[in-house]
Amino acid sequence: MAVEMIMPKVDMDQETGTVAEWRKQNGEEVQEGEVILVIETDKVAVDVEAPGSGVLDGISAHPGDTVPIGTVIAYILEPGEALPAAAAPEKPAEAAVSASPPLQTAAVAATPVAQNMAASHGIDLTAVPPTGSGGKVTKADVQAALERIAEQPDGDGKVYATPAARRVARENTVELTAIQGSGPQGRIQASDVEAYASRLSFPEGQVEPQSLEPEVIPLIGMRRTIAEQMTVSYQTIPHIKFTSRIDMTKFIAARKDLNALAEKRGEPKISATALFVKLVAMTLRAHPWLNSSLAEDQILLHKEINIGVAVALEKGLIVPVIKNADQKGISQLAVEVNDYAIRARDGELVSADVKGGTFTISNLGPFSVEQFEAIINPPEAAILAIGGTQAQAVPLDDGQIVSRPIMSITLSADHRIVDGAVAARFVADLKSTFENPFLQTCSEQP
Repeated sequence: MAVEMIMPKVDMDQETGTVAEWRKQNGEEVQEGEVILVIETDKVAVDVEAPGSGVLDGISAHPGDTVPIGTVIAYILEPGEALPAAAAPEKPAEAAVSASPPLQTAAVAATPVAQNMAASHGIDLTAVPPTGSGGKVTKADVQAALERIAEQPDGDGKVYATPAARRVARENTVELTAIQGSGPQGRIQASDVEAYASRLSFPEGQVEPQSLEPEVIPLIGMRRTIAEQMTVSYQTIPHIKFTSRIDMTKFIAARKDLNALAEKRGEPKISATALFVKLVAMTLRAHPWLNSSLAEDQILLHKEINIGVAVALEKGLIVPVIKNADQKGISQLAVEVNDYAIRARDGELVSADVKGGTFTISNLGPFSVEQFEAIINPPEAAILAIGGTQAQAVPLDDGQIVSRPIMSITLSADHRIVDGAVAARFVADLKSTFENPFLQTCSEQP
């Protein structure tokens, strides 16, 4: 009996899923529990396992397609089993070249692979001599039929070509008989016709001018979610912003000492971001209103301090969350921050890795950004934007001017929850903490 494969729900608030990649294709055997599909939710990529063992067939959602949760997107069949009637592929508007009448498969016994191959090539299974057990048409039988058809021109005296290739040929006034096909048994593909037409327009030695048309990228998956969330955040949350300049002299010295200690212990190096996470988490202990969120008509002051660290990806932004950051030693934080960054860029984060944040840090210092303002990540009450550290002239109390490493931070806070004075005190305390990061506090777990 056919096993339905549906678009799974991996988040409580998830309504749709986007197909990222099929690890198996129609006609291939799969084992229950084997990863055969990768989907994208609005936050992470998720591996999807086969719900049963058998032959995968009837794939109806392809890479880039976004479908509602619960939609049947494929079937797993028993050997020799046909697709359910509702899942049978639609006949193409223009059939491929065939030596027989239109495809009639309902009364023909054939393997799933043979059925899929026949459907994709427009082969009439009733005209294919079967060699399989019990009079069943096999893949080899369809392959032989394709070879026979490939050797014969069709009724118009043209060679074996796909319907799409014929359409492209008509549009470009190209004779198919002049084209060498690259498909199975020399079948002409649409790409073959397009390449041939391009060569006719631009003979050897001439270069086709580069198209000035913009590249079209569908707004789907993570990119769409970011767009929707940031629009809602910026339009509905009254952002109040505070900027401060911080002397990083002692911070740099503390990090240097921490890394010297880590090297002696054989531990990973401490990144600036890991140290930022630790110091921000420590400061949030005394400022619960910055570690809060708004839930309808209630303000939630969170007991846990879970710091989200924004990680830039090619296709958007993701925020893995360091849980209970204030309770962890700097070495453990360094390992977690590095692990999250690597797994985020490799697309290996799971849903639990990006949930439960109470405060977010966005560090663009490595990109030489001096200062910026970040948009709050709902439902959190605040986000800290950290710029790069640069040598700047600083006047001292005795009138001297010296060069010091200065970093700018900007706090964006939800003014519905956080008053200006509350946010200002947090920024002042954070500045003091950054400028005096006690080594013993950072290196020892509370």
